[in-house]
Amino acid sequence: MNANFNRPVYLKEREGLIREIFSLDDAIDFLEEWPEKDRGLVHEATLKTCYMAHDGHKPLEVARDAVRAFGNKQGILVKQPAVQPWMIKTPTGGGRVSP
Repeated sequence: MNANFNRPVYLKEREGLIREIFSLDDAIDFLEEWPEKDRGLVHEATLKTCYMAHDGHKPLEVARDAVRAFGNKQGILVKQPAVQPWMIKTPTGGGRVSP
């Protein structure tokens, strides 16, 4: 099963660092890392939606939309044009290192 979103979702992890949510696994990891004290109904519903998509009970794009809505509600959703490649933390850790 291809669990990559058709377009990544960009969420602000902390000041100056943007997380690229490229796949369902990225989304689940991000939500699982979310501080417990900051979790609520929206977080719970988003995580549940992602797990349901992972198990094939919901379409992948429903999970992507839920992650976008979560990011929007938390005030951490970043529009793609504002993202600079050097700001993105990728799962592989790849990226350029300045000389």
